[in-house]
Formats: sequence, C-alpha cells, structure tokens
Amino acid sequence: MSCVSFIDKLLCGVTVKWIQVGELISPQRGRRLVKSQLEETGTYAVYQNSLKPLGYYHESNVPAGITFVIVAGAAGDIGFNDVAFWAADDVYFFPAGNVVNQKYLYHFLLTKRHEISSQVRRASVPRLSIAAIEKLSIPIPCPEIPEKSLEIQAEIARILDAFTELTDELTAELTAELTARKKQYNYYRDQLLNFEGGDVEWKALGELAENLDSMRRPITSSLRNPGDIPYYGASGVVDHVKDYIFDGDFLLVSEDGANLLARSTPIAFSVSGKSWVNNHAHVLKFETYAERRYAEYYLNKIDLTPYISGAAQPKLNKKNLENISIPNPSLEDKKRIVSILDKFDALTNSATEDFPREIELRQKQYAYYRDLLLSFPKPEEAVI
Repeated sequence: MSCVSFIDKLLCGVTVKWIQVGELISPQRGRRLVKSQLEETGTYAVYQNSLKPLGYYHESNVPAGITFVIVAGAAGDIGFNDVAFWAADDVYFFPAGNVVNQKYLYHFLLTKRHEISSQVRRASVPRLSIAAIEKLSIPIPCPEIPEKSLEIQAEIARILDAFTELTDELTAELTAELTARKKQYNYYRDQLLNFEGGDVEWKALGELAENLDSMRRPITSSLRNPGDIPYYGASGVVDHVKDYIFDGDFLLVSEDGANLLARSTPIAFSVSGKSWVNNHAHVLKFETYAERRYAEYYLNKIDLTPYISGAAQPKLNKKNLENISIPNPSLEDKKRIVSILDKFDALTNSATEDFPREIELRQKQYAYYRDLLLSFPKPEEAVI
C-alpha cells in the first residue's frame, strides 16, 4: 500500500486544515541558568544552544514528551525529549495541549528545517526568531473533532517513529560492525608485525628505501595551476595541479609532528602514478610493492614520538626518519604479511565507504516517507 492511499484511508474523507503553529500552540521560552548552577551529572539535562546538553540540573521546567527549538548557537535545530529536562533561555518549547500531537509537531518541523534555517540570522552568534516557527502552517486533520484529529496525528507520528527507530538501529549495527572490523584488522596487523624477541634482522629505514625529499617543491595556493595531478601534503591530497614531479609508486611519510602525535590520519600512505609533493611529506622509493606496503603498515603501527624533534613546530626530519629501526624479514615473508594485511585493509575500507552510504540511504528513505506522509493538499490561500 502506498503512502498516498494509506493517508486517504487514514483520513477517511475528513478535512485537513493548514493552520499557523502560533495559532495552535504558543511556544514558551526557557529560563537561564548560570554556569555555577550546572552539574556535570544529574537528573535533568540542560539544553541551551544545541541539542547536546550543556550540563545537568536538579530540577526540570519542561515535562517529558515535548518538542523544542534552539534559537541561538545551533539556531534552528529541532529537538524532542522523552524525559523531563531544563530549557534555558535560548530554547523555546511547545507546551502539551489537546490540538497538536507533540511527536507529530516534531516530525513536521523536521520537514521545514531548510525553511527554518533560511530564517536564521548569521552573526557572531546565529539567532532565530521564534516568530519564524509560529508563522509556519501545519496540516491539522479533522480540526473540528480534536479527539479524532489527535488519533490521526498519533498514527502518522507512530509510523515515522518506526522509520526513525529502524534507521537508528541500522546506524548502531553498522557502526558496531565497522568498529569490530577495525579491531580485528589492528589485532592481526599487530600480530603479524610483532618481531620482538624473534630471529629477524633490524635495519634503519634509510637502508631500505631511497629518499627523494630533494625533489619536493611546495607551491603556494595562489600559484597552483588547477589540473588533475594530486598535490600531496602531510596528511594526503591538498589540491590538484597541472604539473607533476613524481611518476611511479612511492611511500609518503608525514613530517608534521602535530599530526604524528595526534595520529588523526595515516602517518604513511602509498601514492601511485603522477603526483606533486610539497615539503610536508617525505618521499620514499622502494624496490618492490611488498617492501613499500610492509613499511607503510609498520610505520602506521609503531609510536614515532621518539623520532619527533623541535618544540615550537615538532617535526619528523629526514635524519630521524632514516634512523627509524624496522624489522627486516625476508622478501617472501614481507609478501605473505602484506597479502594478509591487504585483504583485511580492503575489507575495512569497503565497510568504511559502504556503511555510511547505507546509513545515508536509509535516512533519505525516512525523509522521503516523512515528507510524503505530511504532504497534505494545501489550499492556495493558505500558502505563506
């Protein structure tokens, strides 16, 4: 059954009237709390300028099951809470009444996020006038019979809640699966690259690879000619340019000390084909694919802090890079290790790309049905 036929059956011929939100329910402003009144943990969450609690308080000023709007900071964000909470002065909430179902109102306002966002005044602190919400027209089925109207609204809200729950469950499951895959990958990587106490030769990185740092050249952003050639920096592609310096397979290693310490991105990453590299990434050339990938996996595993120098601007300089000690098993062992880790890497990367895409598709599906369920015919004279 389509949503359209379902709505027709649900309405069963009753009228739908578009009424401004402010005519149905008057939003109330929350009350300010000073920082000293907030608690790190407590019974009631305090919402101020985002949907993330600012802190906690021992009292509430909004009961459970209420829709609210942030009007400063993350202005325009729409919230709903199943439990009581404290609304601060940058929050407006809609008191419960006998005309509008709170969850129905919440889902409706979500369909108007773009329109609401366009009304936000962009300044040092973004702000939204609550009048922008009050002027929105919301479809009210069977307004002349409030009890029947609330039943219809509740059923539509129930369906949309079910879509939301399914989306949340999928997101949690896929996130857990991705986390498990990454842990599994890290486990096998650590096991395969653990040579402590083993009978293996250790060599300095400078003995295993040719350093091509002397060929690097930075280009200021204003002088870069746009093109198809990737322009690499400390943590990956910075831009795309017209010319290239390198052509082949290389290992780039970040020399940015802050990046190395934070490890927010891979420390070492392989590049292939034509490329340009600035002076924020070291360039290493290896004889074979296995040797390059082996070094890449190993460098991304170990702690490079002892090799970072400089206080104001910590760096992994060329000398320290080449002095990094690496276990050097036979080429056959390197090929075996790389073959196993490549498979795990492919599985993890596919999940990293596919799972967010699947979640996005489910979110779009929810938005589609939400908009369809709330798209009642609107008379021309009701359009604002």
